[in-house]
Amino acid sequence: MSRGPMELASKDDAAFERTVLARAMPSRRRRAPGVLLGVLADASVVGLLGLSMWLIVRAGEQPPILHLTFAIVGVRALAIGRAAFRYGERLASHNAALAQLATLRSRTFAALVPRVPGALESHRRGEVLAAFVDDVDQLQDEPLRVRQPLLVSGIVTSLSIVLVALISVPAALVLLGALVLGGGSAIWLATRISGDDDRALSAARARLVDALLERFAAADVLAAFGALPRQRERIADAERRLARVQLRRARAAGLTGALLGLAAGAASLGALLVMLPALGVGGAVVSASGAAAGELSAPLFAAAVVVPAAVFEIFAQVPTALAARRTVRASAGRVAELTERPLPPEIVGAGDAEAIPATSRTSSVADPAAPLIEVSDFTARHPGAEQDAIAPVSFALSAGETLVITGPSGAGKSTLALALVRFLEYRGEYRLCGDDVRSLAPEAVRRVVGLCEQRPYLFNADLRQNLQFARDSGGNEEGGDAALWSALDRVGLAEWAAERGGLDAKLGSDGAWVSGGQAQRIALARAILADFPVVVLDEPTAGVDRELADRLLTDLMGAVPDDRAVILITHTEVPKGLERQELRLG
Repeated sequence: MSRGPMELASKDDAAFERTVLARAMPSRRRRAPGVLLGVLADASVVGLLGLSMWLIVRAGEQPPILHLTFAIVGVRALAIGRAAFRYGERLASHNAALAQLATLRSRTFAALVPRVPGALESHRRGEVLAAFVDDVDQLQDEPLRVRQPLLVSGIVTSLSIVLVALISVPAALVLLGALVLGGGSAIWLATRISGDDDRALSAARARLVDALLERFAAADVLAAFGALPRQRERIADAERRLARVQLRRARAAGLTGALLGLAAGAASLGALLVMLPALGVGGAVVSASGAAAGELSAPLFAAAVVVPAAVFEIFAQVPTALAARRTVRASAGRVAELTERPLPPEIVGAGDAEAIPATSRTSSVADPAAPLIEVSDFTARHPGAEQDAIAPVSFALSAGETLVITGPSGAGKSTLALALVRFLEYRGEYRLCGDDVRSLAPEAVRRVVGLCEQRPYLFNADLRQNLQFARDSGGNEEGGDAALWSALDRVGLAEWAAERGGLDAKLGSDGAWVSGGQAQRIALARAILADFPVVVLDEPTAGVDRELADRLLTDLMGAVPDDRAVILITHTEVPKGLERQELRLG
């Protein structure tokens, strides 16, 4: 029997979620200490309540003190063990989960990188940010608040039922029935009231993040057109939606707790009633020393009556874990939507970055006579487009040579740049140092061809951090601050940086405290530090006044070392005196 497309899509979504959740799970070796300590901590809770009640009733019988010594020591040990085991469990489980979270974030980021040029356009900025920050962080609840509580609660609850059965089988059956009926009802109630809200929590957070991001990123435009009140109302509406979701979840948690408390009381009362006939003739309470065969002593009777209260306290983790499971599954689905769905054929997938040495530039340098970069009948298109964005082009560049690519807006100049750094798939021939680029991992290509984007992204940090990461990623880690100052001097920013406070100068959010020309110079300094053999400058004078554009372009081209090949993409005239090849698109 054939399956419909909806069923196949559902199975694919479930498989994608499992892939994401598998990344969030520490290894069994890392999880085992937390599970073991959790079992000991919860078992100490049950043991402490039962043994304390046994000790109180037994002490009321006034036996010789030596008969109580083991119980006194046991109560003290369980009280200390409960706190010590709980502390150790928290330490071990959180250490494992947080260590795995770092791996999860890096893998999620690596999966997002190849999708940036065209596979995320259908998602709002706030959705992507919420998925990468909030939803990825939410995934750490899978080992901490879903799997471990379910496993620990199941083990301790089962052992407790066995313990009660050793005292009284009818009482154990009553406890088991109360767990099935009361616990099942609590789980059903929580699912009925807040099941959809548990899954909607991440989406509600994403809407609020998106509204806040738009408010701050477009504050000047919103103010200029009088749209701030409308945006405030959008933020308030997102807050109200999130509050409603959280309120319903809190209400469900309260009702679930009340239902479990009622079931715990019913279990204790039921255990008391079914054990009364075993107390002795006429129901009289029999002391521990005077209990006949088949009769219960008063201390054991009391312990069996109060144990259900502790068992339900442990079982209360189950509804909470199932609610957390729904939230985690929703977050996993949102992350999978961004990272696991098949890439469009126009997007290049990630390669095996770990197999690429940090200092490698190409897979071989066996042909020093070959051009650094050579393309033939090279073309590319954007995801979903039916036609190529650029007409087939051919060129070859060796070290020290420059190619200027011109053309009107929309001619495909930036598309060509994205294809050269392997963010977009290409057709035709493309070689680096004689090697076919298709035989190289995309990460290896990006260690050879560096892109200075039209709008370079500057981190909200100091100048040192905005340069240092390029040097580290490029494999050139020598020279310390001197290397940074040398790069700034080459691009004409050394004097400016010194006036601003040196390498500790702050650049502001998204480079708000630097001009467009200064941002381009910083981007080129990064390329120099990363030691790219081929540098692609994409519209470096965009947004710069014409009077300053020629000077900026001359400075940028002069700053590139002589042993590099340069591809300059521009729609303006190039200053005279610059030796170059020319290629016009469109």
